[in-house]
Amino acid sequence: MVNDASDLRFFVTLSEAGSLAEAARRLDVTPSAVSQHLRQLESRLGLVLVRRSTRRFSLTDEGELFYAGALDLLARLDLLTDNLRARASEVAGNLNLCGPLGFGRHYLAQAVAEFHALHPKLLVSLNLTDVVPAADARGFDLIVHIGDLPDSSRVACPLAPNERFLCASPDYVARRGMPAKPEDLAQHDCLVLRENQEDVTLWRFTRHRRELAVRVPATLCSNDGEVVKQWALLGKGILLRSEWDVADCLREGRLVRLLPEWQLPPANVVALLGRRGATSARVRLFLSFLQARFQPVAPWRAGAQGQRLRVAS
Repeated sequence: MVNDASDLRFFVTLSEAGSLAEAARRLDVTPSAVSQHLRQLESRLGLVLVRRSTRRFSLTDEGELFYAGALDLLARLDLLTDNLRARASEVAGNLNLCGPLGFGRHYLAQAVAEFHALHPKLLVSLNLTDVVPAADARGFDLIVHIGDLPDSSRVACPLAPNERFLCASPDYVARRGMPAKPEDLAQHDCLVLRENQEDVTLWRFTRHRRELAVRVPATLCSNDGEVVKQWALLGKGILLRSEWDVADCLREGRLVRLLPEWQLPPANVVALLGRRGATSARVRLFLSFLQARFQPVAPWRAGAQGQRLRVAS
């Protein structure tokens, strides 16, 4: 049998850590203490929950069931506790957040700091990564996501619109000329961001319901958006990038927008929550806080009031 919720939290931490050593680090105990706790739990349940050896660590079928059930029970317990605190106007507990690297540095870090200043009893964890494995996603209360939505049981809540722009530095345009149509990109130096296992050299355009896909040469490529943007600013080539990341550069004239009459697939910003009805009061409060920051005008568009983005001509 399970003694209390601490057994459930222990096993969830162990399962998501992926190893006894990492679980010990997260729990701030010794690996031998983790092994002992696991043996005691398995003994009380009369089940083998984990297959373990010197090199391998994996959950048995029973362990997977126990992990899923523990997540559900802990979510329900946290929801009950959170709602009771909300009745007393107290916001406390754990808030586990996840978001993209660049966007997280630019916008989420400050938002989290300001939200925590309003609710100092919260324990907030912000994990920044451009790829969230499905197994890890279950550990987050809210995930900020940009672009195409993954297949997920999570509920998507809109945060802000975000277009994708094609741009280059004025120096590059002066040296190489401006493409007149998407097909011209095949003759240009293109800067490619490799992310999310996408076909990143196939750029898709739409104009008046006409769709066009162009295979571009990856003159320089990186898995870091900031690196690719710096290359564009240095005049190394043409960049396809999210509006949130290049809006300031376009307003300042350090980059110019190319082919503005052609639309690229949008990359809207959304918050992904757990299944409907199982969201705690603190998560709903943080979601409302984010929506207030990004709506009705996204911060990357706020500076554009009365000021047009630079377009190459």
